[in-house]
Amino acid sequence: MTGPIETKTIAQQYDCLLIDLDGTVFRGREPTNGAVQSLDDVQSRKLFVTNNASRSADEVAAHLRELGFTATGEDIVTSAQSAAHLLAAQLPVGSKVLIVGTDALANEISAVGLNPVRRYDDSPVAVVQGLSTTIGWPELAEAALAIRSGALWVAANVDPTLPTERGLLPGNGSLVAALRTATGAEPQVAGKPGPQLMTDAVSRGDFRAPLVVGDRLDTDIEGANAAGLPSLMVLTGVNTARDAVHAKPAQRPTYIGHDLRCLHEDGERLKVGPQPGWQVDIGSGSVTVSANADPVGDDLSIVRAVASAVWAAHSEGQPPRIEGGDDSARDALARWSLMRTD
Repeated sequence: MTGPIETKTIAQQYDCLLIDLDGTVFRGREPTNGAVQSLDDVQSRKLFVTNNASRSADEVAAHLRELGFTATGEDIVTSAQSAAHLLAAQLPVGSKVLIVGTDALANEISAVGLNPVRRYDDSPVAVVQGLSTTIGWPELAEAALAIRSGALWVAANVDPTLPTERGLLPGNGSLVAALRTATGAEPQVAGKPGPQLMTDAVSRGDFRAPLVVGDRLDTDIEGANAAGLPSLMVLTGVNTARDAVHAKPAQRPTYIGHDLRCLHEDGERLKVGPQPGWQVDIGSGSVTVSANADPVGDDLSIVRAVASAVWAAHSEGQPPRIEGGDDSARDALARWSLMRTD
């Protein structure tokens, strides 16, 4: 006679978690729901992988500790570090790089043997751009002159917004867009959604089963897919459950959970796919959901079931219409704004 089947939480299934910060671990100076205790309880390696290039790894770790998390600079992987590595792979040692960003970004450039400068008149051969809340027209003007003169342009990231406790504020991508418009050029991107940042993080150890954890489909999840890694989407930041259901192939997560507390839930239940509590039928141009007699799982189970069906049914044309086959299904779909009301 066989014993009970042992289930594993998501945290137990993976030996390294590559965790986004803004919108996933915290929003500004506020931790997300249950984040501190949930991460303390994780036994596998935790690396905090951030597209924000404005602070050094030690500064990021200090901010995490202020919020109650356990972290050192060795636990932080930043897009500033990846941008520096990307430039170092293409430029001779000592090359001048124009900095559009903070001193932390400039220090990462120095650390790889390149020479940070702040003016076009210093004859830079490259431009590196990262988030800084003090960047204005003068800094963008210096960069525009250099880029127009043929300088290599690397952006630490292209996130259009930055989640904070006050709401979404302009991110580095918004400033990158200004230079793109002014120069007609396109930067190389070191951070997510490209694979470089994830690859740099994984290279820090002999990890066999890394998992990316984040809130943004167009950076965290797309970056995971670009690097060939599974991903967990949490709903504490920019994107919604509805966004996940209608995500394009490159931005589809492996798992969907409310917040970081789901790291300690059954991984199989959080996986996007058929759910025991819901019957999903794919028709011509539609997906119909009905409740089973004995629904199980959390309130996101219907999102995972519908996402799986929509992804399977979605073609180059219009996305399938989502319908509820009974009152329970309609109520659950309405909660996540998944059912059309027209």
